[in-house]
Amino acid sequence: MAVSTTQTANPPTSTPISSADSETFYNWSTFFSILTGRADPTLRQKYYDHHDDINEEKYTTRCNNDKEWLFKHSPIIRFMSHNIDLLAPSSGSASITSDTVTCARCPTSQAGGFSPTHGILICANHIRNRGHLEDTLAHEMVHAYDHMRFKLDPYDLRHAACMEIRASTLSGECRWGREFFTRGQWGLTQQLQECVRRRATLSVAARPACKDDVQAVRVVDEVWEGCFRDTRPFDEIYR
Repeated sequence: MAVSTTQTANPPTSTPISSADSETFYNWSTFFSILTGRADPTLRQKYYDHHDDINEEKYTTRCNNDKEWLFKHSPIIRFMSHNIDLLAPSSGSASITSDTVTCARCPTSQAGGFSPTHGILICANHIRNRGHLEDTLAHEMVHAYDHMRFKLDPYDLRHAACMEIRASTLSGECRWGREFFTRGQWGLTQQLQECVRRRATLSVAARPACKDDVQAVRVVDEVWEGCFRDTRPFDEIYR
């Protein structure tokens, strides 16, 4: 009797992982390790740098489009731009327009910065949405206004503290909704003042001339009353 033989099928081969799949796995696996606090600082920074690399063009394009929209339609940006224009001739400084605001990728964690020489820099890779860009741009425009109007020296800690108090107060970045929903600050009383103090103190503490957090707190306290109450060019705190 003939013995029948059963042909054995070849064992299945694993499907190669494409570079796109590998990229997705890397992003999600690293993201969740960061989310759960298991990622070490080096891996976390490497992930953020890699993410910024592949999204740089998208972030910069979005920032530029939103910037143009804000200069045309945002009440606070248009108001600040107008008041800076009024100061520009007598101060010898240039006006702040969409052309003097640069959107670019930043290697550091700040959302923006102001330079009397170069204008305003917006860190496109750290901007969450158009509302965040509006707050950041308004903050830097208050700095520009103060530089033209008061000739403040950013290397003087008292001047720096006053600049940050005014910018955080007037830009809208410390309004209740932004603090509550974005930063998880849930206080119901003195919320604006606490936010402005916190942000001004952190900014002063980060400056090379500041020795420590204690000095930063003291400097902010020294200039607090006059700088918090000074709402120029607004009649009152806008928002």
